[in-house]
Amino acid sequence: MYVYLVLFAVLSYLVCIKCIYNRQWHALRSSLKRTFNVSSERKTVGADVRALVVTAHPDDECMFFAPTIIRLVELNASVHLLCLSEGNYYHQGSQRREELLKSCAVLGIPASRVTIINHEKLPDDPKAEWSVSLVSSAVLRLITDRCINMVLTFDGRGVSGHANHVAIYKAVRHLASTGELPKECVLLALETIGLLRKYTSFLDLPFSWFLPSHLHCVVGPKGYKQAKAAMLCHRSQLLWFRYLYITFSRYMFTNTFQVVPQGPKNLKIY
Repeated sequence: MYVYLVLFAVLSYLVCIKCIYNRQWHALRSSLKRTFNVSSERKTVGADVRALVVTAHPDDECMFFAPTIIRLVELNASVHLLCLSEGNYYHQGSQRREELLKSCAVLGIPASRVTIINHEKLPDDPKAEWSVSLVSSAVLRLITDRCINMVLTFDGRGVSGHANHVAIYKAVRHLASTGELPKECVLLALETIGLLRKYTSFLDLPFSWFLPSHLHCVVGPKGYKQAKAAMLCHRSQLLWFRYLYITFSRYMFTNTFQVVPQGPKNLKIY
């Protein structure tokens, strides 16, 4: 009897995941329409989105944001990427720059929409304290130049806890508090989840689906293969544990975002 109950539970869970895949397109469109106050009767919304994904290093775009980029590109959104360093921690900056451009091409972002910053005050270093004002200025410049209306980046825990990831969130929070952003620009932060859920692959989908979030992007087997292909472009980073990440990380299958609130907030600017 116990075996049958376990089998029933497993099958029910898999059916739930299948239903999520079937519903995710409708849910994504509905979320975008709510975000941009688009009429619910309107069938298309992707063309209204001019998204900027802000990352710290080459490979962040596919390690953490691939499901979102893939889905937005499929909706004909204009997706741009700002990478705030060349990833030169091991003196591989020029190689990693080329790997990033190849990865973005796989994900559907042309080189003309990729901006890579190489600044001595923004080193690829988990011990470095990035300047909030410098990062926020770089982000705001691109928002203005490209007429961006959606910014997607890390949350306050940076997904992996990397100091450079956290610095970007602080910079975005600073922008949110200054009133310098265009009124239509929405700021979204990628949710950091616990270690157990982080490495449950697609099995995390029901938790991500039913827990509250502002934007939820999901990819199926085809999208996962695309995200994996993008990861494999970063040859210089493919150590053994990266293959485990590709196989088991839920961020290869799904992203959940929360809104970064806009309004006055006391932040330390340096």
